[in-house]
Amino acid sequence: MSGQRKHKLSDVFIDYWDIITGFIVLPLAIVFHLYHFPILATIFAAVGIGALAVTISEIAEILAERFGEPFGSLVLTFSAVLVEILILFMVVLEAKHHPEVMDTVKNGIVATVLVDLNALLGLAVFVGGLNFKEQEHNEDTSASYTTVLFVAAAMLLVPTTISLHSSPEALYKASIIISVLLFIYYFFIFKFQTGTHVHFFKFTKRSRVKKYQKEDEDDDYYFDKKSSLFLILFLVFLLVLIGILSEIFANDGVKIFNSFGLTAGFVGILIAFVTVAPELFTAIRAAKNDEMQRVINIAMGASTVSILLTVPILIFLSLIVGIKLTLDFSPLQVGALLLTILLVWKTTEDGETNYLEGLSHLMIFLSYAVIAIFY
Repeated sequence: MSGQRKHKLSDVFIDYWDIITGFIVLPLAIVFHLYHFPILATIFAAVGIGALAVTISEIAEILAERFGEPFGSLVLTFSAVLVEILILFMVVLEAKHHPEVMDTVKNGIVATVLVDLNALLGLAVFVGGLNFKEQEHNEDTSASYTTVLFVAAAMLLVPTTISLHSSPEALYKASIIISVLLFIYYFFIFKFQTGTHVHFFKFTKRSRVKKYQKEDEDDDYYFDKKSSLFLILFLVFLLVLIGILSEIFANDGVKIFNSFGLTAGFVGILIAFVTVAPELFTAIRAAKNDEMQRVINIAMGASTVSILLTVPILIFLSLIVGIKLTLDFSPLQVGALLLTILLVWKTTEDGETNYLEGLSHLMIFLSYAVIAIFY
């Protein structure tokens, strides 16, 4: 009997390790923050954000299955982007006392897109390619996304160019104008994706393997039994908890990162991986299940939302709290964005991917990481 009970307890932990971990480290992060142990507070806050973000991803996947494509991938990307916005905004708030962290925010925005398009897409394509040699997706999806991403990256060049020859005030005004234009652009993209051209973001060919189901075909997963409304409300609750952890991570993390002399680019990559990790696992599972369409939707959709929504929302929130966030990205950052988008276009233009293309994305990302660490 005791052995059976132990087995059941282990099953519970396997199924719910993420939310259990999140709820355990949350109070620990708060305690260490209040008693001024910044290293431990930062570590536990990062672990808590990552764990609860996995829970959000699990719940988002359930909603995604219920809503179908392209709405399913939208749920996944929006849930991840909300976590990104929470973390970056908490870092923005630290600018009142540490103005230099604004470089971390800008690096975080760019790094998230690079991680989505190179690390996430690259690893998923690489793993999927090793399993199936070639995998197919709807080329209309990637064609639409690469067009949008090219335009968005070009728009980010405007404040960067102005910063070279104009006053800080002109740069700030240009940043606000561009953020408004990005938001308007996304409004029409959303209509394009969910209304007039839904078929561009679907894939009708049958998968070669059985559709992924939760480990051990577990039909007793708690969240599977709950209504969509309950899941949405619980997602909001988890986002509030992540907001608390993000505040601790930003407050204590700034001190730690400065004391260790970490570059803003490297910290930006760390933040990106914390927010993208759940999507990364989802994309790899989809690739192993021969669902490359889901991978493309997640990677390119999240990148699109990261630029077209994260940037305007951060500008707006910064305006409310009286902090001037400008969009003067470095030539290295914009160049890395454009190079990545060009590679994504070449990788996905024919509707097929293979492991060599995935490896190429990983090499580009690792090369950028080297620059971020030492630049």
